[in-house]
Amino acid sequence: MSMVAIESMASLSTDVFYDILRRLDGPSLAAAACACATFCSISREERLWENVCSSMWPSTNREDVKSLISLIGGFRKFYADCFPLIVNKEVTEYQWNGYLENPEEWTEAEYYGDTVELESISPLDFVSIVDIRYKDKTICSKVLWGIPNANGSNSWFHNCPFRIDLLNYAARDDDSESEVTLTVSDGLPPITSMEKERKDGKLWKELRDGLRLSWIVVNRKVKQAANLASWSPLGGQRHWPTDKDFVIRFGSVLPAKDILPCQVVECILIMKFRVVNTEGEGVETTLKLTELSMQLEDMEGAHVNGRNSLLILKEALSCRRSKNYSEVLESCHLYSKVQSELKEEKMRNESRIDRLCILSGIAAFVTFWYYIL
Repeated sequence: MSMVAIESMASLSTDVFYDILRRLDGPSLAAAACACATFCSISREERLWENVCSSMWPSTNREDVKSLISLIGGFRKFYADCFPLIVNKEVTEYQWNGYLENPEEWTEAEYYGDTVELESISPLDFVSIVDIRYKDKTICSKVLWGIPNANGSNSWFHNCPFRIDLLNYAARDDDSESEVTLTVSDGLPPITSMEKERKDGKLWKELRDGLRLSWIVVNRKVKQAANLASWSPLGGQRHWPTDKDFVIRFGSVLPAKDILPCQVVECILIMKFRVVNTEGEGVETTLKLTELSMQLEDMEGAHVNGRNSLLILKEALSCRRSKNYSEVLESCHLYSKVQSELKEEKMRNESRIDRLCILSGIAAFVTFWYYIL
């Protein structure tokens, strides 16, 4: 067998290089762009990055989403913004020196945020692009334009807890089937009864290990985007609130400096499945997605209102990110640790106050009877 030596890469057609690069995933394509000038030049082709994005986030195949991505800078920029996940290692810097002060002592500006800056933010500027995978298979893609129930600058939305229930609102504008289910054919383990599942937890483990969530938020006005999900679950709870429900939590830690006294908040993304069928005669194990929501909570677990949430979401789109998933998990675990310490400190302070009140009451009682007798 004779072999023809290739003296230089210049002897190969650009079409051959393009065909090679279009088969790569995002990280591999980015690495190939650093290999040589030819690859670097070809990798700037938007079509390559469009393929990468559509493979990773199927919701970007929609024509309206393609137009949106082109508006904010193209698919290459979109991937660079949304593939790395948000990391916030500044949690420990925001100790509770000022945060443990009584909330009633805060000024209106401290509690409700900067109303001047808020005037430049419109809920209609935000777009949510959401994709759910189970064992590398896409089971749900949703796009939500704007933030529901946020019309008008003086609406109740600004002072009420912020929450987006994606299934309720995205389904109204979605032409596809709104009901999302998982079955044995999707890779779920069959379960014969909920009693057996409570003992071995096999379904819960497979669900927790197999699910992946991407929740990308785009601000059309400032042309920025970020993925607010943790990709893999951060935690969850099985058999809650009913025996057939499974709650899985994703999220990230977002900066709230100069917005809230606690300086950082947690973006909580909740995914809830319900068992609608167990294995039986002619029926396979089936789970139905019943909730997919976003909310923001501060260090004490209190819901952030709509006004501050808009400010926080805007800032989150320009905060630090990382491709190192272990670093992302470390950031979330650090927040949970600081939050637990804060709650313990608050309980200790309340315990001290309770003891002081009891001792003061006893002293007043003794003093009163001392003078009476």
